[in-house]
Amino acid sequence: MTDVRNVVLVHGGFVDGSGWEGVYHLLKQDGFKVSIVQNPTVSLDGDVAATLQVLDQQDGPTVLVGHSYGGVVVTEAGSHDSVAALVYIAAFAADQDESVSTLIADPPPGAPVPPILPPQDGFLFLDREKFAESFAGDVNPPQAAFLADAQVPWGLDALNGTVTDASWRRKPSWYLVATDDRMIPPPAQRAMAERAGATVAEAPGSHAIYVSQPEPVADLIRRAAHSFN
Repeated sequence: MTDVRNVVLVHGGFVDGSGWEGVYHLLKQDGFKVSIVQNPTVSLDGDVAATLQVLDQQDGPTVLVGHSYGGVVVTEAGSHDSVAALVYIAAFAADQDESVSTLIADPPPGAPVPPILPPQDGFLFLDREKFAESFAGDVNPPQAAFLADAQVPWGLDALNGTVTDASWRRKPSWYLVATDDRMIPPPAQRAMAERAGATVAEAPGSHAIYVSQPEPVADLIRRAAHSFN
């Protein structure tokens, strides 16, 4: 297999695909064809379907990238024939029969607790007043405030959706640990990466590292794409 030139980016809960803009521009400058999935974030099945629709449009081998809950989506969608590699960015690398709900059910002592509000009509939001601290600690304050006020409702069916086929068991994976993450504890990120047999990189950054520091994110995606030389 020659260099992989297609990249598909999958966002997580509470946000939309626009947060990938910095990563998008860096990869485009390098000649990659970059597509961004706009997950409805109503259910895992729906988000996998949206991702598969974008994968169907690729013209060759593809690096499939997921952030946060998007890691569950790419784990399930990664069985698509076009997917050559998986990249997890501070993401849930779930195994078969796991969901975000099961993965966060037993947090380690002293771990930050994400400020998720009680469900409203089957959907979740983060507390706007605590959004920046928990999700986007190194994003510039005006942009973090915008992200908080532009939250996308995250469905309980997405939170509880379980993986039926963990594609990282068959396909190579890479994982970027955000060492200042206050949504998914870094030790949990490392444990999931190790279980998946991923090639691991670490960078100081918040859960929104893909927004605040697109370069290390793009660099790991480049490494995955170039690994097929």
